[in-house]
Amino acid sequence: MKIIAFVGLPLSGKSTAANVAKEMSIPVVVMGDIVREEVKKRGLELTDENAGKVASELRQKEGMDAIARRCIPKIRKAAKDTGIVVIDGIRGIAEVERFRKEFGEDFILIHIDSPIELRLERALKRKRSDDISSIEELKQRDERELSWNMGKAIEAADFTIENTSSFEEFVEKIRDLLQKFAKQIEVEIETDVHPTEDEEKVIQAVKNLFPNVDVKIEDGKLYAITYDLSKFRELLRRQRILDTVRSELLKKRRGNEATVYLNKQTAVVSRVNFADEDAILSPLRVTFKVYGIPFERFVDWLAPETRDGRPVKEIEL
Repeated sequence: MKIIAFVGLPLSGKSTAANVAKEMSIPVVVMGDIVREEVKKRGLELTDENAGKVASELRQKEGMDAIARRCIPKIRKAAKDTGIVVIDGIRGIAEVERFRKEFGEDFILIHIDSPIELRLERALKRKRSDDISSIEELKQRDERELSWNMGKAIEAADFTIENTSSFEEFVEKIRDLLQKFAKQIEVEIETDVHPTEDEEKVIQAVKNLFPNVDVKIEDGKLYAITYDLSKFRELLRRQRILDTVRSELLKKRRGNEATVYLNKQTAVVSRVNFADEDAILSPLRVTFKVYGIPFERFVDWLAPETRDGRPVKEIEL
């Protein structure tokens, strides 16, 4: 799972970045929606002043990470099928800490930086009901959000994107960065290495299926990870077992991932054969984790439907 959050001062471009994610079919959880929902629930007019008061009150009563905590169920629900979610609207370091505690290394924070003059210009153009209308109001809003320790949140960002050029250039920057995380297939391989087995032969068996793999062996167990499925995909076509692989992946699917067991001995001769989980010489436990694309599309790419043993249609990810 990948959780990508945008942080920045008001009108820096967070909503635009979120819209780019939506266009890439990445689900977006907008933290400001939590506040706006609360404003409406209380029967208040949706203005910047009311939204600010409600947001401050929530943080005072429930803690500085109150809105982040309310977002977590929405994030997990959104990530269930795609394995990747964008969060729009980080306001303070407490929220960053909450998300990092909840999601660990899967949480990625991106700072969007833009000068105040450009941010005011955007506000005047988009004409949202809770937007500011003068540079004085924008400065007040900056001060309010900085009082929630947004400065520390910005300092904690993993990446910074400058939003100082054209709209089109900014959109392209966001799209390029999201693509690094979004369309990603991660493969984890594990197996026991028995005392009677040659470690080098076991490593070679794995590399026969996944050549570009990082491997380590600790305490009699092999762990490996790769993002390159080109050789594996080629072998499936060469052996004409696409229908079998397709069936196994769909049957073993759990959310955005699937785990299958492959015969270690046949891998030595670069052949893909499925095995039972409790096979005597420990099979290769292979887990495919899919981020940013529907799992079914990944299966269509790796093991498409066939006719007379050949793919009916090959697709690109």
